[in-house]
Amino acid sequence: MSLNSHCFSFFEHDTSHLDLPRKFTFPFYYQPQPLAVLAVEQLQQQLEMQADVIGNEDNTGKMFGVLVVKNSQQQLGYLAAYSGQLDDHISDINFVPFVSDMQLQDTIFLAENRIINNINAEIEQLENSEQLSAMNFKFNQASETYQQKLLTQQSLMITSRQDRKQQRSAAIEQLSDTEFEQLKIVLSGQSIQEKKQLQALKLHWQEKLELLQQDLQQVNNEIAKLRKQRKSRSRNLQKKLFAQYQFLNANGETKDLNAIFAELPEHTPPAGAGDCAAPKLLQYAYQHDLMPIAMAEFWWGAAPKSAIRQHKNYYPSCYSKCQPILGHMLKGLDIDDNPLLINPALGKDLVIVYQDADLLVVNKPAEFLSVPGKNIEDSVYLRIKTQFPHASGPLLVHRLDMSTSGLLLIALNKRAHKALQKQFIERTIEKRYVALVTGDVAGDSGVIDLPLRLDFDDKPRQMVCYQQGKQALTTWQVLERKNNTTRLYLYPKTGRTHQLRVHCAHKLGLNMPIVGDDHYGLKADRLHLHAEYLSFNHPISHQIIELEVPAPF
Repeated sequence: MSLNSHCFSFFEHDTSHLDLPRKFTFPFYYQPQPLAVLAVEQLQQQLEMQADVIGNEDNTGKMFGVLVVKNSQQQLGYLAAYSGQLDDHISDINFVPFVSDMQLQDTIFLAENRIINNINAEIEQLENSEQLSAMNFKFNQASETYQQKLLTQQSLMITSRQDRKQQRSAAIEQLSDTEFEQLKIVLSGQSIQEKKQLQALKLHWQEKLELLQQDLQQVNNEIAKLRKQRKSRSRNLQKKLFAQYQFLNANGETKDLNAIFAELPEHTPPAGAGDCAAPKLLQYAYQHDLMPIAMAEFWWGAAPKSAIRQHKNYYPSCYSKCQPILGHMLKGLDIDDNPLLINPALGKDLVIVYQDADLLVVNKPAEFLSVPGKNIEDSVYLRIKTQFPHASGPLLVHRLDMSTSGLLLIALNKRAHKALQKQFIERTIEKRYVALVTGDVAGDSGVIDLPLRLDFDDKPRQMVCYQQGKQALTTWQVLERKNNTTRLYLYPKTGRTHQLRVHCAHKLGLNMPIVGDDHYGLKADRLHLHAEYLSFNHPISHQIIELEVPAPF
């Protein structure tokens, strides 16, 4: 083992009874290997001794990771890392270093960053200056005065026009033709004079406003120039920073962040790319000739406000930051198969619960796609399309999550689909789900109102977001409490992705994940969520259809 690989930690307990995995962990969907679990437990014991390991200003927790490795003497051990930053006082745990610490140590970076900060200060000073404020006030005041004078002059002209019209009407019978023509000339002259006055008014104020606008524009041009300069310097500095993040893979190939993200649609790496635990761990292992064996990441501490994180739970690597980086870094390693590419519906039957000429209701098994996915086509939609080749329209009126079982409504023609879809939009269709959650729910019923949106950093997970989320409303009712689990009825009033799963697991909801929820809780034999009851108005006969299939758990 290299003297520089001081982050290598030996296992404190005997590992001879544990077999080495045949392949390295697929980091985006995995069950932690026993050796990784042992490493995590050892790291968590150390974290327990650091009571104030938080690392975030908002007092939330942090993601940690371990990488089981073998050194050049064929000895097993592990590396530890955390995502992002961590307080300096956590010094007795040998975490692997940052891939790049340029932001902290590079004098050129710091000097350029100071220039950008100075530009920011100049922009702020100009934008908040008394000079700019006075100019804006003077211009706005002049604009208001001009508009007032313009309206006054136009009002006078309207009154004068009406007065002249009355004079002409009265003079027709009172004056001779010659006198009437002379009056028309006089009145026409008055009209011409008023128009000239209006034109002069416009010209005067427009010239005045233009001069004020020019003074104002000079300052705004200076601000725009500084912003353009800041943008150019920031972009160049960002590229320089990204170039410092040099990532190895098992083949000994190196790529920086710029090259890794250049092939993707967004091109630019997201903030924090390269500072997550997984890239840090692999980079250190490659640099110190340590062979990667298995990897696992877990959350430690309080959950953040929006995303769902359970203390000590295992989580996959994130998609937006880590997937492109790890796609490069894992080359040369023999990786576990991606379970998301395996058809979970293989060998499962789709049972039809109700059928007539216009619609179907099926009992969808758990781990069965409602519609074709990115990598797997087998789904309720495809099977119904095959079984009913003459069916028209979109078929599915609503969807269930792949892991959720239960009643799914399907229209066999466009007319039925449109009518049923209208019932969903108007929320007249009644749905009832059964779920098992981990823990004893306090209270017997309640309402959860938490807006949801996609967690772009961790797809397909959803997060609570009051700024950009869509309304999501769920009512719940306790059926039974037994063996530290609670059986519930769940009534979704809206149909957001993962709505029931998030509302159960989030700390502002029930704060108890559904049993078997591998996204927001812990994996089990299945997700214990079932669409048990469905009631709707038949789109053609208008009869009320009620269907119920008990939960298989």
